[in-house]
Amino acid sequence: MSKLAALRPVLPILIGASLMLSIGMGLRQSLGIFVQPLTRDIGISIADFTLAIAVQNLAWGFLQPVAGALVVRLGFRPVMVFGAAAHAAGLLLLAGAQGQVSVVLGAGLLIGLSLACSAIAIALAVGTRVVPAALRSTTLGIISAVGSLGSLLAAPLGQILAEDHGWRAGILGFAALAMLMLPAAWVAGGADRVPIPEAGRGEAIPAAASGGAAAAARIALGTPAFVVMTTAYFVCGMQLIFLTTHLPSYLTICGMDPMLSAEALGVIGGFNVLGSLFFGWAGGRWNKQALLGLIYLLRSLALGAYFAWPPSEASTLVFAAVMGFLWLGVGPLVAGSVAEMFGLRWQAMISGIAFMSHQLGSFLGAYGGGLIFDALGSYDLAWRAGVGLGLLAGVVQIGFALGRPRGPSLATAG
Repeated sequence: MSKLAALRPVLPILIGASLMLSIGMGLRQSLGIFVQPLTRDIGISIADFTLAIAVQNLAWGFLQPVAGALVVRLGFRPVMVFGAAAHAAGLLLLAGAQGQVSVVLGAGLLIGLSLACSAIAIALAVGTRVVPAALRSTTLGIISAVGSLGSLLAAPLGQILAEDHGWRAGILGFAALAMLMLPAAWVAGGADRVPIPEAGRGEAIPAAASGGAAAAARIALGTPAFVVMTTAYFVCGMQLIFLTTHLPSYLTICGMDPMLSAEALGVIGGFNVLGSLFFGWAGGRWNKQALLGLIYLLRSLALGAYFAWPPSEASTLVFAAVMGFLWLGVGPLVAGSVAEMFGLRWQAMISGIAFMSHQLGSFLGAYGGGLIFDALGSYDLAWRAGVGLGLLAGVVQIGFALGRPRGPSLATAG
């Protein structure tokens, strides 16, 4: 049987996980298009709205390891279906918002809870579980690529509905899309029927058999390669969420056509497909952690080049294309690195620990960017900080990946 033929029995599972990720991430990445009309209509500041996005990222990050541990105890299906329902509920609450509390509960807490149960860490854990090790990195790249397509639909749909019928109609359209996550999550839950290969359980966490999640977490946090990767992941989250939250507002302030924000988010999603496929393929051939460092370096250079001059339509779309190519490619590289270091049994939870660091950075990017803008009337300090920290993270990640001794794999299958 060929390697590709081995994927046929699990193809519905992979499609379900990809669609669930695509819809959820597309909706979440497109919320920024509602910042200006929503804040004007209900009388809150940009910082108030970005507090909700910051809460979303913190909830997502801190609940991600919990969701990963629940996958071991309950299975993928109940966790993912619950997450899909929470996303729709959060958007419905946001659509009826009259003040900051409902914005924080809807866009913040409920959507953050949903993403912990249904977004990239869980979707990639599904893919890691059901495919052979030889196809793992490429498959994770494909899942990430399909997960990038949601913003191609969500951002233009939300913008059109908001312009024609108001921002509440745009968010209700998002809620309707979120309902499609439910059947996708159910189908992806078929991963529960696929046993974990003995070779994929990982020799690095023998204590997990008796000590459970706490023992596995202690071993992960005691592994230098994982700690460096997790720390650099913080800067990744800071850069990306600063963009998705504040780029629409930045373009509005600069006098650009409001539709350009949706177009830029759509371009990010489109080029994200190419980048995810490329880095999924590359991660099966070269050092995954060195590739992560390269992504952080290139992103930072692109951020600096774009924000150093006033934006134009052409520069914004080119910037969106570059950033899109470098966007979710980190997903398959981090998930693949965790599987190589620790095996499959606790892969969802350990990836969740790394992702918690990413989301702490996201909190800083979303809320910190809003505070800086409200205090200084400009995003200059925010983007410069993002560039500087990104360059540092990239250099350290590459230096550690290439400089440390190349010992045996910590898991018998990667």
